[in-house]
Amino acid sequence: MRAGNAKRAAPDWAQVIVDAVKTPGILSSAYSRFWNYSVGNQLLAIFECMSRGLQPGPIHTFNGWLELGRHVKKGERAITLCMPVLVKKKSTEKPATPAGHAANVSGRQDAGPDDTEAEQRTVFVYKARWFVLSQTEGKDYVATEVPEWSESRTLEGLKIQRIDFIHPNGNCQGFAQIRQVAVSPIAVFPHKTLFHELAHVVIGHTMEGVLDDHDLTPRSLREVEAECVALICCESLGLPGAAESRGYIQHWLSGQTIPDRSAQKIFKAADAILKAGRPVVHPTPDT
Repeated sequence: MRAGNAKRAAPDWAQVIVDAVKTPGILSSAYSRFWNYSVGNQLLAIFECMSRGLQPGPIHTFNGWLELGRHVKKGERAITLCMPVLVKKKSTEKPATPAGHAANVSGRQDAGPDDTEAEQRTVFVYKARWFVLSQTEGKDYVATEVPEWSESRTLEGLKIQRIDFIHPNGNCQGFAQIRQVAVSPIAVFPHKTLFHELAHVVIGHTMEGVLDDHDLTPRSLREVEAECVALICCESLGLPGAAESRGYIQHWLSGQTIPDRSAQKIFKAADAILKAGRPVVHPTPDT
């Protein structure tokens, strides 16, 4: 992704964080575009992907992928999942004759004109109508490269690797693990997601699995810290997504404030990410 060369003033990071809490944001619809499949169906999908040599990933229907700007590759076979189906079943049981009410001459009750009632029940059937991301084609992830900042320089400088997106949840925009990050090719703001996942690594969230329970950062605060870093990076580089960042931050804050210790981590991580991606300036030799 490339931006223009217009010169812009550096934002006040402290004010960016204040605005993140106070200025209304937008909770992106990107987090609700996919159905939340049951654990059983997720396992079914993974097993079928393994047996067919497919890379696991988000699951959607043929038309669902089209709505997201991707199409299923020619010749791909659908994945089978278990789905509930509502069916109607007719009951022919005749209700008992209430006391004081006689049956009519045809033997039918006075209560109604028909002795059958439609009943509904749910049955579970297996249908082949879903496809994983690796079975589709469309616009793939494009690295963020602007005059003031380079994704490739940042990854190299911070010793972080970007890997393929294989998370089964399509509502997930990206993920981070140890010193690896992944961004979904259908992320609404890929650059913002990249900053968010880089922040998880730089702040140290991805290494908290080796800490004692009392040292773990609550998930809500981890998400707030990472998204605040993403917001600062977007504002500093003039990239879109600020309103969506504020909405995400406010959602996870739930009316709380950002602790001072978290603010310090946010500023330090944002500084590290931006510095790592800036062009190298070589000193001009004296003449």
